[in-house]
Amino acid sequence: MRVQVVIPFKPKNPKTRLSTVLTDEERELFAMAMLRDVLSAIRSAGCDPLVLSTAQFTLPHEEQVRVEILDQGLNEALDTFCIANTGPLAIIMADLALADRFSILTLMNSGSDMAIVPGRGGGTNAVYIRYADRFRAQYYGTSYLKHVRFAEDAGLSCSVIDSFRLYCDVDEQEDLVEVLLHTSGHARTYLESLGFRIESRKSRIGVSRT
Repeated sequence: MRVQVVIPFKPKNPKTRLSTVLTDEERELFAMAMLRDVLSAIRSAGCDPLVLSTAQFTLPHEEQVRVEILDQGLNEALDTFCIANTGPLAIIMADLALADRFSILTLMNSGSDMAIVPGRGGGTNAVYIRYADRFRAQYYGTSYLKHVRFAEDAGLSCSVIDSFRLYCDVDEQEDLVEVLLHTSGHARTYLESLGFRIESRKSRIGVSRT
């Protein structure tokens, strides 16, 4: 069975913490580039992506994907999908530009009822649920801990997936280093087109924009 993967996406005014280095339009285009990389990784893993968006947006024709507009809160919208599905479902964030086929397959093949990839600061970057109708979304705040507690309370076995590529969500200027270092997709190409380059510093590397 092909697993459906839901990707929450905000096409308007995304990634506000990058506003120090990207204009409003650049942030929107960069968010779109990261989404395209996530879609590519999901498809390469043999899964079916569905974008849950806060507004209408346009992808290149060759990358058309099923899109549903979010007309309620994220948790409520995700729960609606889960309740209607008895089979497996995954939820993967749209800013995981480093995602690849192997990391997606690792998430899907933990053998547990649930598999979670935590994000920095207590967030949840990716979740796999073997029986979607038994899951209820717990996003916002320390969602990672909330999801772990939910699994325990629901009697679901739960694996925490240690994945560098799914752990690295791109929110801050420093995160752009990881895109330039570890990817070759749309997000990296777009950053390079804006003049971003890796910059060597005394203690660690960063990025600069020419």
